[in-house]
Amino acid sequence: MPPMKPGALPGLLGLSLFVIVAVFAPWLAPHTPDQIIGQAWQEPGPRMLLGTDNLGRDLLSRLIWGTRVSLGVAVIATVLAFAVGGSLGFIAGLRGGWLDQIISRLNDVVMAIPTLILALIVLAVLPKSIWVLIMVLGLLESTRVLRVARALAADIGVMEFVDVARLRGERLSWILWRVVLPNALQTLIAEFGLRFIFILLFLSALSFLGLGIQPPTADWGGMARENKDGILFGIWAALVPGGAIALLALSINAVADWLMAGSRRSWGVRHD
Repeated sequence: MPPMKPGALPGLLGLSLFVIVAVFAPWLAPHTPDQIIGQAWQEPGPRMLLGTDNLGRDLLSRLIWGTRVSLGVAVIATVLAFAVGGSLGFIAGLRGGWLDQIISRLNDVVMAIPTLILALIVLAVLPKSIWVLIMVLGLLESTRVLRVARALAADIGVMEFVDVARLRGERLSWILWRVVLPNALQTLIAEFGLRFIFILLFLSALSFLGLGIQPPTADWGGMARENKDGILFGIWAALVPGGAIALLALSINAVADWLMAGSRRSWGVRHD
């Protein structure tokens, strides 16, 4: 693990705060996310610390529940992206030859299509459910993970300890799990943080356009869309979820940057 950078500690604290809010949302939220407690866009008060939204719902409660939904969807989609893209990338990087060419060229074709346009087309056709959204986000982002994993596997695959494992007759799955993955893990952890940010921003953009998390479920992008008209009247309700997205992105970026600083030292972890 690399030495702690000055900005890494605030990032860790901020990330921990968001995780705690997401896990304990039912106990931290003062109201249910759909409960109407006042008039539209009321000022903050004792019962509503951040005021109300466009329908008179507690903005703080929806922000807390939105944290659970947004983080949950983004985490699952990121794990899916790494499971698919990482596996294919490692196989392509280690095998090489025609298999590498097929996987890489198909990946390039998908990446050549603008991601937002492709997602809008797919989500306009498929049912608008959370699991469909997770599948679309994860598979689209897996193309980026695949390129990183392939580059790591190709670089690690030419090292002597990988050749030794091959000469011993080890299977490809053993080399992937016992040799390549431990040596690429720190870089992949840092990449996981960056991919998580992109997926979170992508999810928020889709919700803002009406094709992401569907109402009345609370999520950050949907909250910004629901309250965007209030900006014309000086109401800052739409800026609250945007601020949460920015703070989470900064926190994860600080942690990922700290991990990336020591990623070069991770090679050579397992030689057997």
